Amino acid sequence: MSVDQLLATLLAAFAPAVPAQSSATAAAEARRPPIVQRPIPYGAERKRQMAAYSQRHYGHRHARLSEVKVIVEHYTVTRTFSAAWNTFAANARDPELGELPGVCAHFIVDRDGTIYQLVPLNLMCRHTIGLNDRSIGIEQVGMSAAEILARPSQRRAIVRLSAWLRCRYDVAMTDLIGHAMSLSSPWHHERVAALRNRTHGDWTAAELRPVRREIDEIACP
Repeated sequence: MSVDQLLATLLAAFAPAVPAQSSATAAAEARRPPIVQRPIPYGAERKRQMAAYSQRHYGHRHARLSEVKVIVEHYTVTRTFSAAWNTFAANARDPELGELPGVCAHFIVDRDGTIYQLVPLNLMCRHTIGLNDRSIGIEQVGMSAAEILARPSQRRAIVRLSAWLRCRYDVAMTDLIGHAMSLSSPWHHERVAALRNRTHGDWTAAELRPVRREIDEIACP
C-alpha cells in the first residue's frame, strides 16, 4: 500500500459518519396529504350568487379565488362530518346575515384525521367576512379548539394540510390565522360598513398558537 493510499484509509476511518436522512426529517417537508374528494353542489347558480356576493362585499363580480393570501382555520360546532357537509351543501341563506350563497369551506378535517375537500381551490367559499376573496377555509369537526387539539390524528391532519397549502400558495405564517383573528389580518377588507367589525370566536390566537408552531416547523420542499 502506498503512502497516499494509507493516508486515505486513515482519513476515511476517522471521518465523522454522515447520517442517512431519517423518516422524521422526510416527514418534516410539506407534502400533499391524502385528501378525499367529497364535493358539495357548486353549479352555475351558486357561482352566480357567489359573484354577486363578491361584487357587494369586495367590488369585483366573479366567483374565482385567484389570489390566495390567507388560510383561515375554523371548527364546525358539530359532532359529525356529515352535519357540517349537509349545511354547506344546502346552499341556504345563512341565519346570521340572510345572504346567498350559503356558507361553505374548502376542506373539512374529520375527528379521525380524514381530510375532505368540498370545493375546488379556484372557487371562493363564504367562510370569513372580509377575507373570502383571498383565503382558503379549513373547517375541523368539533365543538371547541381544546377538543380538537386533544385528538392527535385530527391535529396532525390539520397541521399537514395547512402546511401543504401554506407552501403551495406561499402564504406567510402570520397569514395562517384562526377565524377569531380575521379583523387583524392586513388582507381584511369589507365594503358593507355594518360588517367591517364582524367576526367569529373560533380559533383565537392563543388557541391556534401550538398548531402554528407545529406548522412552522415543516419546511416547504
